[in-house]
Amino acid sequence: MGTADRLFRRAVRDAGGWTVGLAVVTLTGAVAELLLPAALGLAVDAALTGGSRWWPVAVCALVAVLVATDALGALASGYGAARATARLRGSLLRHLFALDVRAARRYPVGDLVGRLVGQAADAGQAATTVVLGAIAVLPPLGSVVALTLIEPALGVTLLAGLALLAVLMRAFVTDASEATAGYQRTLNSIAGRLLESLTGARTIAAAGTRRREEQRVLAALPELGGHGRRGWELLARAGARTAAVAPLLQLSVVAVGGYALTAGWLTPGQLVSAVRYAAVGAGLGAVLATLNRLVRSRSGAARLAELLAQPAPADGDRPLPPGRGALRMRGVSVYADDGRPVLDRVDLTVPAGATVAVVGPSGSGKSTLAAVAGRLHDPDAGEVRLDGMPLSRLRPDALRRAVGYAFDRPALVGATVHDAVGLALPAGQAAPPADGSPATPAVRRAAEAAAVADVVDRLPEGFRTPLADAPFSGGEAQRLGLARAFAGADRLLILDDATSSLDTVTEHRISRAVAGRPGERTRLVVTHRVATAAAADLVAWLDGGRLRALAPHARLWADPAYRAVFRADGEAA
Repeated sequence: MGTADRLFRRAVRDAGGWTVGLAVVTLTGAVAELLLPAALGLAVDAALTGGSRWWPVAVCALVAVLVATDALGALASGYGAARATARLRGSLLRHLFALDVRAARRYPVGDLVGRLVGQAADAGQAATTVVLGAIAVLPPLGSVVALTLIEPALGVTLLAGLALLAVLMRAFVTDASEATAGYQRTLNSIAGRLLESLTGARTIAAAGTRRREEQRVLAALPELGGHGRRGWELLARAGARTAAVAPLLQLSVVAVGGYALTAGWLTPGQLVSAVRYAAVGAGLGAVLATLNRLVRSRSGAARLAELLAQPAPADGDRPLPPGRGALRMRGVSVYADDGRPVLDRVDLTVPAGATVAVVGPSGSGKSTLAAVAGRLHDPDAGEVRLDGMPLSRLRPDALRRAVGYAFDRPALVGATVHDAVGLALPAGQAAPPADGSPATPAVRRAAEAAAVADVVDRLPEGFRTPLADAPFSGGEAQRLGLARAFAGADRLLILDDATSSLDTVTEHRISRAVAGRPGERTRLVVTHRVATAAAADLVAWLDGGRLRALAPHARLWADPAYRAVFRADGEAA
């Protein structure tokens, strides 16, 4: 829990000045709560003996202070928790985007959302739990001191009972921490499965497996219920023990106080004060609630810390040197989580301005090679250079302006269609024109090159149409992904099976845009199609994670094993 504790302490600091305000307000309330029994006792003695009439006024003033501090404490607690939660969520979100795709892919999206929403809110309560937890012990300890000053026997009686309650609460914290962590972990697992099912809703409906999918999503529900019941049982048990011990403790103090009154050791007012102090000291419900909140907050911090502990690749600080997109890989290896090589010591040189098709059977490492070529993640061994500069040393903005990606199932990001196409452009070129024209020249050119401009023009608001209102087909979404890549790639364009949903005519139109003018930019195209491989300058043939050959398609076609690659993928030989 070392990392979790550091994150917990950071959450306390992130609450800022609201933590100090909460501490001042709650401390004032605790002092008023401790002064109130004494003031009540003095008011009773004054009424019986004809003393000062100001003591009842003091009692009313202390009650007003308690009401005010309670309201102000709730306000400071809410604002402080909101501030800390926002900062935690911002840090977690930035870290998730900084992780390479392999590290982020280890966590289901539903699980990440659960941590970002639920566990961040729990961890954001850290400052509140620390302040309230620290000050919650003042009334019981203050009551012991006050009773000792009134009559030492009363202080000893209350202290003995509080020691017993402290032992019971320590056991609650230990057991509840495990139950809360299990509950959060299982809940996020269910959320992850639910998101998977919603994403594949059409497939589930077509297969008629709705009932089976419901059972899969809810399979962990009994485990979730078990953790939840365990947590409530522990809280109820601790509450019951506190409720059982507290009245006995108060009765003990009253009994000792009654004897002291008959013996002449106490005045009636002091007995009233003693009874009130016994109630304050034994009333540990607030302490129990704070401990329960502390358990949830620390468990939430532990869930966030697990993600934040994942190392993110360091950003480079170098600009891209002059060049036309020469790509070179030397000794590049990538390993799966189980240690199996996905890419094994790949040496590949892509000349500037050339088009290289990457082919191979399923599982040969084509997409992984495409990922390391543009630093979606770093290789485990070896080095990738663009125009002589290692990708790991490039500034992120320089890298992303130089390299453009298009995928087989692109995720369209942005409020409008224009935002989705211009995602990788600088801010001045990505925003819709202020003069009211449909699109910036860069976005329009990219859409035309991807053969999707006519589709967008038919939308109700053209490029300004909200993505939520634009029902694109799979092929149209692919073309928008291609447009985004065209707009953002200055030197290297990487297409990872990005034309798989296109018809032959449209693919032929886009192929001309991909090829561009000779020497315009380098293209690395992962493909399963013979025609695409044949049109490329060179073909990189991967097999079992190794580069089997780098040669023109016509030369490789004489090899039956090469032809078998396309037959396995459904292409005619």
